[in-house]
Amino acid sequence: MIKIPEVKVGVFGGSGFYSFLDIKEEFHMDTPYGMPSDKIVIGELEGKDVAFIPRHGKGHTIPPHMINYRANIYAMHMLGVKYLFGPCAAGSLQPNVRPGDFVICDQFVDRTKGRIDTFYNGPKTNHVSSAEPYCPDLRKLVIESAKELDINCHEKGTVVIVQGPRFSTRSESKWYSDQGWEVINMTQYPECYLARELEICYVNISLITDFDAGLEGHPEVKPVTYDDVIKVFNENNIKLRKLLFHAIPKIKKIRNCVCSSALSTAGIN
Repeated sequence: MIKIPEVKVGVFGGSGFYSFLDIKEEFHMDTPYGMPSDKIVIGELEGKDVAFIPRHGKGHTIPPHMINYRANIYAMHMLGVKYLFGPCAAGSLQPNVRPGDFVICDQFVDRTKGRIDTFYNGPKTNHVSSAEPYCPDLRKLVIESAKELDINCHEKGTVVIVQGPRFSTRSESKWYSDQGWEVINMTQYPECYLARELEICYVNISLITDFDAGLEGHPEVKPVTYDDVIKVFNENNIKLRKLLFHAIPKIKKIRNCVCSSALSTAGIN
């Protein structure tokens, strides 16, 4: 039986994150909700131990609608993680949010279907608020770090989470854009909400790779292709590495945010 280390900081992301870390150990971990997407990797980043899980598995073998989100989050919980960073590739729905930009989302709109999205399926019931779904303190930390590094960063934005694996039609994309929403992605829900159910601070960093299915009235903006996504995402990984190396060492030990007491008002007596 493996001895589970205690780690306070976790990261979900792509397989490219392995190159960010000075890896100390790797191991498989089972949870009450099944196996996570891949091995848990414990590495060191700027003097802090960091737990990492590639949300799509090593080699990107798990599509977004098949990810075991509960197992991934619960594995981090078992490690003692209190701070989770969730960088992800995302499309833009607005002309001012351009490929290469980062968006630190503060709201989401869930358009997925059939995903298991709670740890509370009975007999215990909790209704955890998602009015402010992303940790305000972690968001502030990441935004300040991006400014210090001169990374083009939008300080807030709403991410629309679609089921995947297909991209949107032009009509769907126009609908989301017309609502004023900024970002589109396939993995943010239920990942961020499950973290809140376990009182884990979670911050999203959306790495904008494309203009989704094109923007109405902007003929220079072309529909997304997979090759476009990969090219810009690889370029963004360099900036992401700098941002995480800058932000993670500045995490405070004491939490006073809404995340840390999310369950205190969620129970049914």
